[in-house]
Amino acid sequence: MPVTRIPLGLPRFDAEAIAYAAARLTPRDYQILEHLLHHRVLTTHQLQRLFFTKPQPTRRRLGVLYKLNTITRYRPWSPYGGSSPHHWVLGRAGAELLALRRHTTVKELGYHPDLAMSIAVSSKSGHQIGVNDFFVHLGHLARHDPETHVRAWLSEKQCAKIWGDLARPDAYGCWSEHGHQVDFFLEHDTGSMTLAKVTNKLAAYADLADTTGITTPVLFWLPSRTRENNLRSLITTADLPIATAVQTDLDDGPAGPCWLPTTAKTGQNRMRLADLASGWPHLALGQTTEQAATGEDDSERLYRIVGEESR
Repeated sequence: MPVTRIPLGLPRFDAEAIAYAAARLTPRDYQILEHLLHHRVLTTHQLQRLFFTKPQPTRRRLGVLYKLNTITRYRPWSPYGGSSPHHWVLGRAGAELLALRRHTTVKELGYHPDLAMSIAVSSKSGHQIGVNDFFVHLGHLARHDPETHVRAWLSEKQCAKIWGDLARPDAYGCWSEHGHQVDFFLEHDTGSMTLAKVTNKLAAYADLADTTGITTPVLFWLPSRTRENNLRSLITTADLPIATAVQTDLDDGPAGPCWLPTTAKTGQNRMRLADLASGWPHLALGQTTEQAATGEDDSERLYRIVGEESR
């Protein structure tokens, strides 16, 4: 049965329109809406890697969700010719449905009808796509290996809600692989900020660790080897667990052997993401002294750290 297009211009969707859309959504569709709510914008390719397998079914389903106005889209101008992929953002009907499922309002979700426009014209949209791509790679790997899991992925906005009075990471994540697990703060670097400003962020992470009693690795995902080397030369502290890597799609991307702790000795091999939990043997990562003594397990620790935000 063909899907009727729900018009964009309505100031408010009536109950009939919402019921029409709700009757056509699957559990996977709601997962897509949740991801767009939290992570603002994802490309067609990113959504394919997270939720689908082949391009044609991806485009077909996204087209249905677009007709229902549960999602909307824009396509950035490409300075190098050709066309950029569609960038997908939560639509008004999608926000209405998520609000109903949560027994809240669209306003309390933090959604605004002009969201797509504001993201499309924002100078930070490329940075957001880069942050999301980091976790899309992890999520894609986890889909194909039952021994790997993205146990947490919190956006910048979610992080600010929890830790914003002390530190503002681009994202928080927890990754497990074959019995190894690491939680981390991500700093996705595009090269647009001076390295002095980048290193100045470390004081906030130190304050966060002191305040919470929880030492969490800070990972810098950098655009080039030169910038990585220059950043590493400026980092002198050994009291924070810091690791760097150059952005890559090879060898499992960010999950692969691309990470080097700033305390690494000359000639030390780079480490897989999950192995970074052992990268700073002089530091107790992810737990306070009291937690180490009581034996609090990972699931309890994650729930306490991220609470409802990880659900």
